[in-house]
Amino acid sequence: MIDGIGIDVVDIKRFIESLERTSGLKDKLFTESESKLSPSSLAARFAAKEALYKALSPAHGLNWHDAEVINEITGKPAFLFRGEIADLVDGANVHLSLSHDAGIASAMVVIER
Repeated sequence: MIDGIGIDVVDIKRFIESLERTSGLKDKLFTESESKLSPSSLAARFAAKEALYKALSPAHGLNWHDAEVINEITGKPAFLFRGEIADLVDGANVHLSLSHDAGIASAMVVIER
C-alpha cells in the first residue's frame, strides 16, 4: 500500500546562488559525504529531501542530515536514514528517483508499507 508520494523540482542555478549567498547553508542541508558532490547532484539531493518531507507529511520539521542520499552499488539512488526520520519510515519501503537536465533537478519519493 502506498503511504505517501512526494515530488520536488529545483532550478540548479538558483540553488547554487543560494548556497553561495547563505553562509553555512551547504553544511546545514548536506552531510559531509553529500557536500563533496557536484552542484547539480546537490540540487537533486535537495529535491530528494524536499520530496521525502512531502511524502511523510510530518507536522513538524525534520533534520536534513537524518536523510542522506546515497548511491547503491548499482548506481541507484537511495536514502540512508538516521534519527527521527528512521523512526518515521521504520518498516516502510522508500523508493527514490532523481534526475537533472537542462538546468533543472528533480526527485520523486514513494513510501510503501
